[in-house]
Amino acid sequence: MSTSFSYNLLLKMPPHNDAPSPPSSFSSSGFFGPGAVQVPSYTMSSYHDDDFDTSSIDSHDVGIRRPLMPGIYVPTTCFFDVETEDLDLETIANHAIRLAVAGVQGIATQGSNGEAVHMSHKERNLVTSTTRKALDDAGYGDMPIIVGCGSQSTRETIELCHDAAATGGDYALVLPPSYYSGLHAKDTVMNFFLDVATASPIPILIYNFPPAASGIDLSSDAIIELAQHPNIVGCKLTCGNTGKLNRIVSATRAATPSEPGSGFMCMGGSADFTLQTMLGGGSGVIGGFANIAPKACVRLVQLIEAGNLKEARKLQAVIARGDWAAIQGGVVGTKSALQSHFGYGGYARRPLPRPGKEEAARWREAFDEVVKLERSL
Repeated sequence: MSTSFSYNLLLKMPPHNDAPSPPSSFSSSGFFGPGAVQVPSYTMSSYHDDDFDTSSIDSHDVGIRRPLMPGIYVPTTCFFDVETEDLDLETIANHAIRLAVAGVQGIATQGSNGEAVHMSHKERNLVTSTTRKALDDAGYGDMPIIVGCGSQSTRETIELCHDAAATGGDYALVLPPSYYSGLHAKDTVMNFFLDVATASPIPILIYNFPPAASGIDLSSDAIIELAQHPNIVGCKLTCGNTGKLNRIVSATRAATPSEPGSGFMCMGGSADFTLQTMLGGGSGVIGGFANIAPKACVRLVQLIEAGNLKEARKLQAVIARGDWAAIQGGVVGTKSALQSHFGYGGYARRPLPRPGKEEAARWREAFDEVVKLERSL
């Protein structure tokens, strides 16, 4: 498959070079090969044309059982037995239910917080199926699950998408391949996403997270072009570039809590810029911090949508301080805080270190403010 995309749309572009895309036309007629999943073909004569639609909300049009709705999504922490490091399925299930009860719109498995890189395919599938069953049994059968499916080869990524679909996942979240980035051709990353989207049995979201992808930073132009594929229904921008988010929102007519738009989900990737994401027209946030304080994250979106920006700014400040601790501590700090404040969490799998008493106390203190707020909601 070949494309006319320019290499400078893709790699390591600073924000000031990330210019808006000009209007263009697009056809998906060449995407479908043997065995590909057929989904409706959408066209876009310009970026603001009302015909542009990759709708995840109008799920009856694309056969999606559980639509993505704007709001807060949580990339869940995975839990292990503290002695054997086997999967702790009971805690995985109970944590998913806690998040659902808090009012989040959906859950993501196999992300950075989920330690997918520490697990076999079989274990990854078990985590997703356990999460799905827990939600169904607790009365949250309509809650969608996004599954991290990024891998270094197109073939394995497609395999992971099939695994996700078979174990209860509704969408796949996909990072660009990066291990051999120095050998990439100019269209390697674009073709990767197009090939995966065409072959995946479930819709995909593009995951733009440069630190986790050898610095690969997809521009707004690249994401807007990819968004025209009928099986690409959203993106997660952990790059934190709100200008990029604004351009994608405008070009795709992204869904918001108050306006369904095209249904495309343009998501922020961190709770510490929820306010900026939502005011910029974003669809919500997929943020690991919500493992600690899901109610606070949901409340922030509610305040923004109600127009109570004074209170929203206050709450965003508290969340941003807490999220800074989560960013610094990663999955190690998050699990330590869960253990200290909520009585479960355990440790990450080796070779990640286990916090000692002093470090655990430091993580507990770092999250004190936001946990007190969470318990008040």
